[in-house]
Amino acid sequence: MSPRDILAALSVAVVWGLTFVAIKVGVGETSPLMLSALRFIFAAFPLVFFVSPPKAPALTVALYGLLIGVGQFGLLFIAIHQGFPVGLASLVVQAQAFFTVALAWIFLRERPMRAQLIGAAVAIAGMMVIGSARLAGASFGPFLLVILASFFWGSGNVLAKTVGKVDMLAFTVWSSLAAPLPLILLSLAVDGPGPLIGLAHPSLKLVLSVLVVAYAGTVFGFGVWARLLMHYSAATVAPFALLVPVVGMVAGSVVFGEPLRPVELFGAVLVMAGLALNVFGDWLLRRRTAVLR
Repeated sequence: MSPRDILAALSVAVVWGLTFVAIKVGVGETSPLMLSALRFIFAAFPLVFFVSPPKAPALTVALYGLLIGVGQFGLLFIAIHQGFPVGLASLVVQAQAFFTVALAWIFLRERPMRAQLIGAAVAIAGMMVIGSARLAGASFGPFLLVILASFFWGSGNVLAKTVGKVDMLAFTVWSSLAAPLPLILLSLAVDGPGPLIGLAHPSLKLVLSVLVVAYAGTVFGFGVWARLLMHYSAATVAPFALLVPVVGMVAGSVVFGEPLRPVELFGAVLVMAGLALNVFGDWLLRRRTAVLR
């Protein structure tokens, strides 16, 4: 990856980590399904009036919006609303990196390099260290929802790679149109009309939450992320998201007082080491081979 794209991937990871704070605030102001609907309404509007549709099959664009909007964020927001800690959620959802690599290997024949497999193993070890310290206090239901959310995210990543070279801002904006209606209907079915009626007088916290998750998390984050996936293999890009839980746990600790213990810091170091191996490992192996020769 070029230095510019490495910086772009890191910036997305930081933004996504911080959006977990906004999500936690938002689900305290409205239902999780309604918050997810609002996220994608504002990710689409008003940009949809100024950005031409992407040159990609409409069904693919809509399916991506459903996978990310309804599958990933609908389930993730429900889990956080049910009390799943935002720091732990930001960690567990990063199973998407491994779903992405596995699905790309199966469907796109993108075989990961040796250094990427080693880096993934180190990062998984870090996630297991952190998870072992945190899952003791988390119920299985919300945990399963986050795992399913990560699968939908990985599926969306692989689908995004199949569209070829298109305007990824347009792809992100127009795909966001597919999510709001199903999410609103699900919210009405699950929560009744209360959340929809409550939008007549939204709180400032809800407004700020929606702006952050819509424009920073979705338009910027997924727009840049999809562009990176278009130019690089899934095994190269996906592990950058492993930095999200590091940012998310620190933010959860600072803002919500979620405990951050030494064992979790050690796990975070392993995650970052795995990311470093993913980015620089192949270059280091080639350099070592050249020196030995």
